[in-house]
Amino acid sequence: MSDSSRRGRMRGGPMGMGMSTPGEKAKDFRKTFSRLITLLKPAYVKLITIIAFAILSTAFSIVGPKILGKVTTSLINSIMAKFLAFRYHQPSPSVDFPYIEKIIFILIGLYLASALFSFIQQYIMAGVAQSVVKKMRRDVNEKLSRLPLIFFDNHAHGDVMSRVTNDIDTISTTLQQSLTQLITSVATIIGVIIMMLSISPLLTLVTIITLPISFTATKNIVKKSQKNFAAQQKELGIINSHVEEMFTGHVIVKSFRREKASLEKFNETNDRLYSASWRAQFVSGIIMPIMSFINNIGYVIICVVGGILVTRGFITLGDIQAFIQYSRQFTYPIAQTANIANILQSTIASAERVFEILDEQEEIPEVADPVIINKPRGEVIFSGVRFGYKKDSLLMENLNIKVSPGQVIAIVGPTGAGKTTLVNLLMRFYEISGGTISVDGIDIRNMHRENLRTIFGMVLQDTWLFNGSIRDNIAYGKLGAGEQDIVDAASIAHADHFIRSLPDGYDTVLNEEASNISQGERQLITIARAILANPAILILDEATSSVDTRTEVYIQKAMAVLMEGRTSFVIAHRLSTIRDAETILVMKDGNIIEQGNHTGLLNKGGFYKDLYKSQFSKADVNENPEIGYLETKI
Repeated sequence: MSDSSRRGRMRGGPMGMGMSTPGEKAKDFRKTFSRLITLLKPAYVKLITIIAFAILSTAFSIVGPKILGKVTTSLINSIMAKFLAFRYHQPSPSVDFPYIEKIIFILIGLYLASALFSFIQQYIMAGVAQSVVKKMRRDVNEKLSRLPLIFFDNHAHGDVMSRVTNDIDTISTTLQQSLTQLITSVATIIGVIIMMLSISPLLTLVTIITLPISFTATKNIVKKSQKNFAAQQKELGIINSHVEEMFTGHVIVKSFRREKASLEKFNETNDRLYSASWRAQFVSGIIMPIMSFINNIGYVIICVVGGILVTRGFITLGDIQAFIQYSRQFTYPIAQTANIANILQSTIASAERVFEILDEQEEIPEVADPVIINKPRGEVIFSGVRFGYKKDSLLMENLNIKVSPGQVIAIVGPTGAGKTTLVNLLMRFYEISGGTISVDGIDIRNMHRENLRTIFGMVLQDTWLFNGSIRDNIAYGKLGAGEQDIVDAASIAHADHFIRSLPDGYDTVLNEEASNISQGERQLITIARAILANPAILILDEATSSVDTRTEVYIQKAMAVLMEGRTSFVIAHRLSTIRDAETILVMKDGNIIEQGNHTGLLNKGGFYKDLYKSQFSKADVNENPEIGYLETKI
């Protein structure tokens, strides 16, 4: 495994573990909120339209109860008139059905207009929200492509994925749903207050007096529920991590008979999750009953006071009916606004995490007038190279290497010696702190990274194949590769036979981890991909360390063909694979401490000989006579 991939895996975590949780607050709410609003700037006209339509939709909806109250008043007056006429033996007046019919049609028209404006508002907002999120996703994706490799070394892969997916989805949901709900709720609150005041300022005061009681009760409950929700999210993260680990490593779990222990750990975490979730749901669940209780007390007071006002002729019975409806409409948008405020906190926290990626320091800008090597020969020179992952801590100092075209260079050393770092510097995945690295006499900093990397081909120990057909995976090595080119590359890599033996041949679709073919077969496909790319300089990172002996023979033959006539850097962990290399660079702590061929380095009796002897101990020789023969021959 390469040093960089090892570092990434150590820091990586289960996907989703980095996502913002409900109730999480942003570090700088005002700054992040302003920046998020700035993204909406191109759609200001549409936003004004949305607000206008929200106000119109709410206005048409709010006017309804008061108009309906007029119907009630008309009916009550008609009934009272009939009663009085009957009592005093006078002709009974008829109910004014034309007036009631007219009011009903007006109400239907108002509610249809309200629904139409609401639909248009949601339609426009959906377009605005998705446009903003589309741009944000594009910006983040482009940003990630410009970030240096060190960013991915220092950030858990799961956390980066969470920011790109979960956090942006949170922003999308808030913009599309919560924002329109907030506008509607605020418009409803203002509109309802105006309508209640138009009916009775006294009853409006009675309604508003109950609000502080509701707010106080809700605030105390929310404080407790947030702690329980935080505990719920924590336990949910633990259980998700455990499940992912157990399913990913189910073969190891079964091999070491750890199913029972795994199940016990799962049950313990599941019990804690149950307790935390139960408390969170119970505490949050009592909010509505308590608010309903307080609101019902308010309704009783309104009915009593309203009844007194009706008997004294200050307001009509229809107005009381309308006012009760308004008081019910008044409490819901307030509770909804409080809930949206909590959602907004989580959304701003998500936006802040996305903006952190967008604000990351990018790779050094490309030169304005780049040099292009049309026919690379493969000469590589490191001259006085200095590099460190941190500015105040250098890993390499005054590194000097000269590689002639077509030469095979093996790089050996203990874990962390800087083997993978060296080739990463060569491909400008990292930028050097001093000195120069040149290819065919051209400083690689004077070339565009894209053009530079077309010169190289890589075959790594950790094979990377994407979810797609074998044909597409091989063709990934060369843009516009034809069918015959793909087959020829597979044949040279000794992969054509096993590919054709599969039920669908080259059309066989590899699953997510390419686990439907063996490790060796995966490696042969990556070699075929490198052969198709036809690079001038080849980088091999111990491509045979995790395959069987027979497959290793095929891979070695394929690699021999691939390396022929090309400058090759071979990162070796098993020293038996690089005995024939023209030059072996022995690295330790970021520096080259020995250099030469296999025999010369063994005769020198230095660090290389110690490494070699440590791999081929007497125990190994006794178990494998071939190794003893090789050592004797050397």
